[in-house]
Amino acid sequence: MEIIETRVLCIGSGFSGLAVGIGLLRKGIRDFIIIEKASQIGGTWRDNTYPGCACDTPSHVYSFSFARNPSWSRVFAEQPEIQAYLLDVAERFSIIPHIHFETDAIKSTWDNGLQRWVVETNRGRYHAQFLVLGQGPLHEAQIPKIPGLDSFAGTTFHSSRWRHDYDLRGTRVAVIGTGASAIQFVPKVQPLVEKLFVFQRRAAWVMPKLDRTITPLEKWGLKHVPGLLGAVSTALYLSAEPLQLAQRRPALVRQVQRIAHWHLRRQVPDATLRRALTPKFTLGCKRILLSNTWYPAIQAPNVELVAQAATRVTPEGIIGEDGIERKVDTIIFGTGFFVTNAAKWKTVIGRQGETLDEAWKGSPQAYLGTTCRGFPNAFVMFGPNTANGHGSALVAIEAQARYIVDIVATAEREGIDTLEVREDAHRVWNEKVQAALAPTVFNTGCASFYIDANGRNSSIYPWTTLDLRRRLRRFDQAPYEIERRARGASPYAPQASASARKI
Repeated sequence: MEIIETRVLCIGSGFSGLAVGIGLLRKGIRDFIIIEKASQIGGTWRDNTYPGCACDTPSHVYSFSFARNPSWSRVFAEQPEIQAYLLDVAERFSIIPHIHFETDAIKSTWDNGLQRWVVETNRGRYHAQFLVLGQGPLHEAQIPKIPGLDSFAGTTFHSSRWRHDYDLRGTRVAVIGTGASAIQFVPKVQPLVEKLFVFQRRAAWVMPKLDRTITPLEKWGLKHVPGLLGAVSTALYLSAEPLQLAQRRPALVRQVQRIAHWHLRRQVPDATLRRALTPKFTLGCKRILLSNTWYPAIQAPNVELVAQAATRVTPEGIIGEDGIERKVDTIIFGTGFFVTNAAKWKTVIGRQGETLDEAWKGSPQAYLGTTCRGFPNAFVMFGPNTANGHGSALVAIEAQARYIVDIVATAEREGIDTLEVREDAHRVWNEKVQAALAPTVFNTGCASFYIDANGRNSSIYPWTTLDLRRRLRRFDQAPYEIERRARGASPYAPQASASARKI
């Protein structure tokens, strides 16, 4: 079997993988490989191509700080433009030669004898000193186990696996789920279909989306006026930070909630429907949604909001909690992804022979959201408790990438062979995170993907992203157990091309 050696192996070529790879290149470290199961980079933005797919963070914030884009066409960019941006960044920073496409990680095991990660793929085996898990949280589609689903005679698909070859025109469609994806694709699907049933277990807060086309003059200024693009991006970023502070005080968030109430009242005049669309939790407990078209679509003559769960599927339709069967040709799942309980965590095996899934026992934990006790030289991108409820995921991703690159550079410079976060540092950090989360709006009792199977918030960073960036600015060796190589010893020739070293 062919074995490929590399200093750093990253799984996944979405924003996380690109951030780490480009960070390594900018630091002069070329000894790394990114493996990607698909034939193109992009991750979430490659896979999610449903109608209306767009970012819910302003485009100028949802960009790498080292590769700002002055040419975004809208305030909130849509999927094709974001994917095009990623492809452009990958080409511009010469990351493509480091990517092994159509290479799927099957199992990643820490070998105590080799003191290396051994990664089995469909195309061979990789040995790596450092392993970066960059698959991302929005990766594994979650389809609810509704009784009778296998008996359905029509067509079913998840929003992240959109059937573009299937013509929805004139059909009867059921949408299950009313989260971030559904509120984007439902307004696009509604004008096409004969009848649309939208099954809503729980209403979500929807804020106005301040979206518009960016004018040619604005683009010119962002491109040619020195410092303007950076100033706009920074202003947009900082303007969202107070919301994270507000989310630590539910009473304060309820003042912001007035905007969502106003948006609902303004767009939905029918009191009965408005009650069905009014959440029973405080704004921010679940992900905040943005849309100007969701409420109008729900009120269209061919749409029925079914404010209840789907309890059973028949060969010809869906039965809700009211016992009524609604006959449909198609079921579209807008039910999100496995986040805290993803199957990928079952394929990463650490020092003690247990998987990440087994080590976490249903509650993902990591030091600074990045390193895990029992998993030496491994890093989780956009890991436990690094998400925020108000802004761009790229802030955390870039901060983590900078931290990981600093670790790799320090290891190379100081002859560090292995490092593992100390048990006490790991435990104390996570205790502080959970204590800080306790009074926040995220923990006020609603059902959300922030909360894991044990009722613990494994997703949200409780302080500001400014604080997260500060903590991840550089590698502090004190919280780690470190083993160094003997003087003069080197496991690899760092200047050699990783892809060319096969043993």
